[in-house]
Amino acid sequence: MIEIVRASVTTYDQPMADDITFYDDIEGYCGRLSVVAGGEVVLHVSTKSPQFDVVVERWGATREMVWSETGFDGVFTPPPADADAHGCHWPESVTVPVGDDWESGFYLVTLRASEAAEGRDVAHAGFVVRPAERRQRALLVLATNTWNAYNTWGGASLYTGGKEVSFRRPFGRGFLCRDEVERDDRKARPFRWGEEPDPDGEIYQAYRFEQGYPGFIGSSGWFTFERRFVEWAEQEGVHFDFAISSDLEDVPDLCDGYDLVLGVGHDEYWSGPQRDAVERHVENGGNYASFSGNTMFWQVRLAEGGGDAAGTMICHKYSAHETDPIMAESPTGMTGMWADPVVGRPETSFLGGGSAYGLYYRFGQAIARGSGAFTVYRDDHWLLAGTGLRYGDLLGATDGVVGYETLGCRIQFDEYQLPIRAGGDNTPEDLEIVAFTPASNLGVGEYPKSISALNDQGDMEFVAERLYGSVNEDAIRRVRHGNAVMVVARPFGPAGGEVVNIGTTDWTFGLSGDPAVSRVTKNVIARYLEVS
Repeated sequence: MIEIVRASVTTYDQPMADDITFYDDIEGYCGRLSVVAGGEVVLHVSTKSPQFDVVVERWGATREMVWSETGFDGVFTPPPADADAHGCHWPESVTVPVGDDWESGFYLVTLRASEAAEGRDVAHAGFVVRPAERRQRALLVLATNTWNAYNTWGGASLYTGGKEVSFRRPFGRGFLCRDEVERDDRKARPFRWGEEPDPDGEIYQAYRFEQGYPGFIGSSGWFTFERRFVEWAEQEGVHFDFAISSDLEDVPDLCDGYDLVLGVGHDEYWSGPQRDAVERHVENGGNYASFSGNTMFWQVRLAEGGGDAAGTMICHKYSAHETDPIMAESPTGMTGMWADPVVGRPETSFLGGGSAYGLYYRFGQAIARGSGAFTVYRDDHWLLAGTGLRYGDLLGATDGVVGYETLGCRIQFDEYQLPIRAGGDNTPEDLEIVAFTPASNLGVGEYPKSISALNDQGDMEFVAERLYGSVNEDAIRRVRHGNAVMVVARPFGPAGGEVVNIGTTDWTFGLSGDPAVSRVTKNVIARYLEVS
């Protein structure tokens, strides 16, 4: 959501890490973020070092090297002034042959300069290998549109004034790979017994400045979210075919034949064709599971040519109703909120929850002292089978799985004091609310002090104005109080498939250490894949 990092870092005795363009002495990116097994990946590298080496590893349960070469000649090519929006256009440096036998998954590329300043001799790039034909029964779609939205390399991101962002530039340092720490790199940092919470994110800021990382590392990316999910799944013997966001647009039949499509972590930015593909999958009887918060909040447009091949993603966000050129011809394609009345396609209608009804948790002044857990209501639901949890118990408190961004819906209670949909929010009529916890929206002055909102409004003011036409007291109250939900929906009725929505970005942080969080996730996979 809104995240414009303060330009001044005078409160920290650390080097500036917001201008990450060539912070390291070697940088690189892949010509495509997705490739079919048997193809090739072109690396575009710029370095001040005379030589560099390349290592490619598949990152599953462990990291396994699949290809390496040393002694490539280094050439320094400065990035153009518009690298953030239109890419670097660096020459081809290395071609990596992708074997027919390379397993589908995420592949980390490590670039190491032979001569560089200490601590600045390594950069990372990455790509996904898709199978030439379906190998598994489930498809995991990495949220690369959102990765791109948060990336500030080369200038602006969609959070620092940009309206176009390119896939053809390096990711910021620490985004794909960094040393793992317990809590300091989390936006919604859990606090332990006897500790005070850190609503202003001072611990996070101190950590990332000390390490020389940009502000977005806790908001998105392979290392923060999808990496945790994949490591856990493959350790449990569960395997997926992989794809990226724009593959859903580039490959029209991508979802065909899969019983389950999944999204994980922070899957915020969706194009129209991407959403059409997943909804068509569910309408035709397939299933979708979202272990993600703030999911499907913004509609994006991919430049002509389609998806990752085009290289540029467009999103006018808060000003879209005024600045997006598409408004004159096709306003429903406006690159603003999916829930905006101009677009008329709220994410709640598919997911059973949306960020207008609960967005932040343990972030700034939003539920700063919350448990970080879902409160269980329907303890007899299949989602909770084998967890031992009962009515009123907390799910995920130890690891703070609720936060930092969430999805909610309008709730009321039935005659048995169990939550049911209240309606009026476009959620499907067939909606089961299994667990929830309060979540909140944020206005000006309520974000962490380390983060600045827009000059004239925060998310709360923006959502109130777009949904209710005003920023008056009634509209603000309607969008301030919300929740994070665990729901199961049938958006297309009994003839279609199911959508499971675990509405929080931080769910993956509980997978490796909390048996109940792991069990719930296994229950989802087992229901649609018939695995134990």
